[in-house]
Amino acid sequence: MTAVPTDRPADRPADPTAAQPTVGSAKSPMVIAERVHKKFGLNEVLKGVDLTIDRGEVVVMIGPSGSGKSTFLRCINHLERVDAGRIWVDGQVVGYEQRGHHLHELSERAIARQRAHIGMVFQHFNLFPHMTVLDNLIEAPRRVFGADREEVTARAEVLLGKVGLRDKIKAYPRHLSGGQQQRVAIARALCLQPSLMLFDEPTSALDPELVGDVLAVMKDLAASGMTMAVVTHEMGFARDVADRVVFFDSGVIVESGPPDQVILDPQHERTRVFLRAVR
Repeated sequence: MTAVPTDRPADRPADPTAAQPTVGSAKSPMVIAERVHKKFGLNEVLKGVDLTIDRGEVVVMIGPSGSGKSTFLRCINHLERVDAGRIWVDGQVVGYEQRGHHLHELSERAIARQRAHIGMVFQHFNLFPHMTVLDNLIEAPRRVFGADREEVTARAEVLLGKVGLRDKIKAYPRHLSGGQQQRVAIARALCLQPSLMLFDEPTSALDPELVGDVLAVMKDLAASGMTMAVVTHEMGFARDVADRVVFFDSGVIVESGPPDQVILDPQHERTRVFLRAVR
């Protein structure tokens, strides 16, 4: 296992219990990010990001390309390893366990099981092309949790009905439109019964006429009470669905607040400049 330092100065030893929510507590936030740093070579992409996401909250992250928002999203489920800082999801440190003043990375198997509770939908659908829609949905629950095929198939059928694709259960991805593939990807993530859903620009690779169906599924999911973190440039979705909008720029959070404040009445000039460019 790899040991990485926390981001605390040497004269302030890391306290394993500091700010850590009780595991499974219904009152604790779903996500706590504390001073998260990430570098790619000499490029510091995240520069000490702090963010809390409450249970049932929909947080939409906006900002220019390269601002760090997608990298931060990938850090939440440990697709990117943080260089300093910590992230908790549902009361557990993501990807690590604390030993003294250091975080030690978990085994790949342990990370996979932890990640299974965090659904993620990417720009590109990443469906297995050689598998039917049904097999795409049931593969991870069976492989990660050893779920019963009959039970998880029934779950998959219900989810495909919710995204309007029950009739495509035997189809292969190549027979589906981009919008249909993205809805299958959402259903696949939900088949693991996650406590948190992450969306990284889920409509950016779609033709404009296909965007609406995907956003409608995401709106229904938000209305069901799912905790969601969404990176998007769809300002209409952010206004209609988000509980909070977070504006990233140059690796830091510049502004955060209710949609009407951040989108319609931004307080920072950098936010105003960005919004003028995307409207």
